[in-house]
Amino acid sequence: MQLNYKQIGEVGKPMIILHGVFGLLDNWLGISKTLSEHGFRVYLVDQRNHGRSPHEGPLDFPTFATDLREFMEEHHLENPILIGHSMGGKTIMEYAVTYPGTFAALVVVDIGPKAYPIHHTKILKGLNAIPIDKIDNRNQADEILAEYEPILSVRQFLLKNLYRKDEGGFGWRFNLPLLTSDMASVGAEIKSDERLETPTLFIRGAKSNYILDEDMEGIQDLFPNARLETIADAGHWVQAEQPKEFVSKLLNFLDEVI
Repeated sequence: MQLNYKQIGEVGKPMIILHGVFGLLDNWLGISKTLSEHGFRVYLVDQRNHGRSPHEGPLDFPTFATDLREFMEEHHLENPILIGHSMGGKTIMEYAVTYPGTFAALVVVDIGPKAYPIHHTKILKGLNAIPIDKIDNRNQADEILAEYEPILSVRQFLLKNLYRKDEGGFGWRFNLPLLTSDMASVGAEIKSDERLETPTLFIRGAKSNYILDEDMEGIQDLFPNARLETIADAGHWVQAEQPKEFVSKLLNFLDEVI
């Protein structure tokens, strides 16, 4: 699988960042530029069925982890730092339990290894309600989506995936039919019989309910060297809502363990 990617920075410790469901690598451009200024060589990657990577194959974490391993081998990346938000966080946890000893540290953003129920049903209905072969502009798409998702920032995030095709009309940067049929796979539990000793940082937003205090026992069963940082005034998209605080906590962690 040839994954689409963008490299930020030419030198330094390699770092791979994976976006969440409905996302794409562009979501992390601002933060990646800041990280490159601190001496990291950052690789932003579109996971399969998202962005400009191929829209094919299954929507499951063993497949995503294999894609990540192939990407690392293709680009000769040894022991990179792995960062993942939401679905991307699940991917790097699956990678960690499948390929232990091949990375320097994990940073998992606002997601845990536990199973999560489907909770994007209304958004998927809204996205499928947009007749992308008939609309003339993004405002028309936003008006339709607003009937299903009232929060403007969430709609703007989703509609970053809407693009004009060369042959005319609009298309989606994510594989909407597959996401609609297989969204349950995105919430699958990450599990292993082995404990992963690699330094691991979990970062959550104080306004998010994806990682609860009581989840730490299960997290440390799998990642005994894990720590949890909470960022105030942030929800699930913590890195976008509080980027300076996010980068500060990330760099403090990496200064200790790398």
